[in-house]
Amino acid sequence: MLDDFMVNTWISASMIAVVAGVVGLFVVIRGSSFAAHALPLGAFSGGAAASVLGISPLIGLLAFSGLGVAGISQLGRRGRHEVATALSLVMLLGLGALFLSMTTEYSQTVYALLFGEVLGVSSGDLIPVAAGSGVSIALTVMLYRPLLLSSLSPELAEARGVSARRMELLFLTVVALTTAMALPVVGALLVFSLMVGPASAARAVTNQPLRAMLFSAAISVVTVWASIALSFVSNWPIGFFVGALGALAYGLGRTSAWAAVVRP
Repeated sequence: MLDDFMVNTWISASMIAVVAGVVGLFVVIRGSSFAAHALPLGAFSGGAAASVLGISPLIGLLAFSGLGVAGISQLGRRGRHEVATALSLVMLLGLGALFLSMTTEYSQTVYALLFGEVLGVSSGDLIPVAAGSGVSIALTVMLYRPLLLSSLSPELAEARGVSARRMELLFLTVVALTTAMALPVVGALLVFSLMVGPASAARAVTNQPLRAMLFSAAISVVTVWASIALSFVSNWPIGFFVGALGALAYGLGRTSAWAAVVRP
């Protein structure tokens, strides 16, 4: 578990967990879980396109993440946000199915893009992960106050000159960047699990945003570490443990919050 070939796994998974925990808090506060689910699946289609074209998967992931953000943002201006997200997801998944039908690496590509290759991270993979993590954290820190205000009170934010549409676009951009950076390592499904499970647990424990963000990042890191260790010992998929531990953390958080309310 601590062998040399696992070092890159621990490093990359830790960086992704921190970013997912930080960004995930705003996903939960803004009620954007559907968008956080749709963008990784849409980016998955970009990885399939890159496989067909024989280019770096990161290029395809970034391109299709951008398409997802543009689709949700533009369609959301003319209709309900969840409908815009669903339409964008359907379009991108359709393209993904088309691209996958054109490649001979169908099964391997699908599995890697959906569930990641966290146990096969090379030293070269650490550079884009570190760069993407740094940019995502930096953007989140820069947008923290206006994004928090826009998330908790859109009307007050508008009154103070914070554009709700601009904040939504910037927020989706951060989610898309996090997705593109993390998807080759942990996969589309695990990115969603890490962005929603730990953040929901942290939100249930405290109402203080900054403390909740730190809790979310910590829970996300512990979830990933425990999942890797349990997967190594049991030979079960990491995704199972990530999802199960995320749900367990949320359950414990809700139980703790309920106990604090009913306690005399």
